[in-house]
Amino acid sequence: MGTYILRRLISMIPVLFIVSLIVFSLLHLTPGDPVQSMLGEEATPESIAALRQQLGLDQPLPVQYVKWASSVLQGDLGRSIRSNRPVSEAIISRLPVTIELAFLSVVISMVIAIPVGIIAAMRRNSPVDTASTTVALLGVSIPNFFLAILLIFLFSVRLGWLSPIGYTPFLEDPLDNLKRMIMPALTLGTALSAIVMRMTRSSLLEVLDQDYVRTARAKGLREAQVVRVHALKNAMVPVVTVVGLQIGGLLGGAIITESIFVLPGIGRLLVDAIFQRDFPMVQGVVLFAALAFLFANLAVDLLYAYIDPRIRYS
Repeated sequence: MGTYILRRLISMIPVLFIVSLIVFSLLHLTPGDPVQSMLGEEATPESIAALRQQLGLDQPLPVQYVKWASSVLQGDLGRSIRSNRPVSEAIISRLPVTIELAFLSVVISMVIAIPVGIIAAMRRNSPVDTASTTVALLGVSIPNFFLAILLIFLFSVRLGWLSPIGYTPFLEDPLDNLKRMIMPALTLGTALSAIVMRMTRSSLLEVLDQDYVRTARAKGLREAQVVRVHALKNAMVPVVTVVGLQIGGLLGGAIITESIFVLPGIGRLLVDAIFQRDFPMVQGVVLFAALAFLFANLAVDLLYAYIDPRIRYS
């Protein structure tokens, strides 16, 4: 197991290198000058040149990339062009919001998706199965921003139950925190629950057709016991894969959702940095998102061995 983990960690290095190279190149190909946007249209050429030299933006792009990559290898993601704040410090300060949003979204999706997927599989081709499949298709098809607007209109504008924007730390006021986080979590959890429900149904249907399941039925076990004891755990392997990939994406920042609900998370930090042409901040956030995604994949792979004891890592 240790050798496998070490090999996976080593394999992350070229992936992160390619990601960093791509985001660095794309940022410098986009129109707009961060120095010009900082100083304004009335800035003199001398002040622009001086600030570019101070920020190191007057050097060739390969030199800029090598300097930035060298700092990253030492654990330094650089400083924000706009605020001069360390990028790592900004990411850490926004991380609790994104983690909470991801956690609530996954909890909501699991509570909805797993039971509905099991019921749909046990009642194949029934009205319940058709209805759940239709709802799952709608959940996947509706864009997050549109669902967020619908939730705000219903629960904030029409009913006045929930605040549409803002964030309150959980330790400061748990009740107000949950009231403000429930709509963003529902927005993300709905789409995730649709994906997980479809995967749970299809995976469980495949397992229920296996010989050992038919043998369990032939022994006289009830269908609910067959599913719970013999089928469900084996059907969870692809479901865990889907959930793990989604968690990696959520930790990287739910960009649209955090922007709509004005949540100070990783996603909104990335959006603000893009609009401000804050190159070091964008590069740091994207690199962190890629790292979160890779570690989520690693955690999923390690979880396979717990779910299915037949899986061994060499």
